[in-house]
Amino acid sequence: MKTSAAIDRIQPSATLAMTARAAELRRQGIDVIGLGAGEPDFDTPDFVKEAAIEAIRAGKTKYTNVDGTPELKEAIVAKFKRDNALDYATTQVCVNVGGKHTLFNAMVATLDAGDEVIVPAPYWVSYPDVVRFCGGEPVFVAAGADQGYKLRPEQLEAAITDRTKWLVLNSPSNPTGAAYTADELKALGEVLDRHPHVWVFADDMYEHIVYDGFEFTTIAQACPQLYERTLTVNGCSKAYAMTGWRIGFAGGPQWLIRAMAKLQSQSTSNPSSIAQAAAVAALGGDQSFLKERNMAFQKRRDLVVARLNAIDGMQCPTPKGAFYVYPEFSGLIGKKTPKDAVIDNDAAMVGYLLDEARVAAVHGEAFGLSPAMRISYATSEELLAKACDRIAEACAALS
Repeated sequence: MKTSAAIDRIQPSATLAMTARAAELRRQGIDVIGLGAGEPDFDTPDFVKEAAIEAIRAGKTKYTNVDGTPELKEAIVAKFKRDNALDYATTQVCVNVGGKHTLFNAMVATLDAGDEVIVPAPYWVSYPDVVRFCGGEPVFVAAGADQGYKLRPEQLEAAITDRTKWLVLNSPSNPTGAAYTADELKALGEVLDRHPHVWVFADDMYEHIVYDGFEFTTIAQACPQLYERTLTVNGCSKAYAMTGWRIGFAGGPQWLIRAMAKLQSQSTSNPSSIAQAAAVAALGGDQSFLKERNMAFQKRRDLVVARLNAIDGMQCPTPKGAFYVYPEFSGLIGKKTPKDAVIDNDAAMVGYLLDEARVAAVHGEAFGLSPAMRISYATSEELLAKACDRIAEACAALS
């Protein structure tokens, strides 16, 4: 017996690996500041927790429909209408075990061997591996700091071939926090108009975490002509601090939603009935807490961006959303540590920061664009300031 070709095509998640490594060091009593996890430090809102408790008391602990309860689908339909001006019927909506599961279901349901998926880099680590698992080919398009970490229309045009099936579009982005304006989405839509065989996987997971008055727009909203070939993806993990509840969802053409449900019927079956009841409350309840949390995130962002940009050899663009920064540090490549080790790539840099500064980040290679690293600022200002002190001291010690 040996592992399958499909499992051999993928790698473990680099972000989860770094989070686990930092946790293990802390268990050993080592003072590590973990900036690797993509997880809000805020708690799930009380009214969401109460809805889950009430669901347990009411006996809502049985199987549900494979791809979501009617109540949650109705709440998702209402959310898409309220927040995105998108009209979906409940038959066009699916509920999955987190956004990663939505990605997996969509790709497995549509990709054949050799099909291509355009993935702008930097990218969330799971995109290319899920495509490879399905036998598809991720086509990477570098979108560096010089272009705001956003795909340009001419780059999209050049990347499309007869084998292209999907464009993955994540806004605001993990790992950079970059976010597309409505006009930028329309410019990409003009390219896609010329290539009707290309679909859009719109990952909007960080929709509600935006700053500086940025107005979020999803591509099917900016480009109504793409509605029939867009899967609009979202979830409860980030905005509602429900990472462990595992609820993702999507709206799209009915045939695709049915195909994803068919797959789910033979894999996970329904998401947790209790988590679904909590998600109904999250999506339909008071959203005012989001503003307060965004203000806290913005203060943290400003602190981290200012501190990292003060380090010689490091450049840190200011993100418009999510809770990550993606500093580029080509000016530090080739330098030596006090122990005479050469910082020859971003993995070496991240390893140096973990070993010597006791700060855990994720190396840029995992996200497809080096030399850089992803830092999550979803933790307290006190810890962020301390971490930045350690990073600055470690960088100053390079020669």
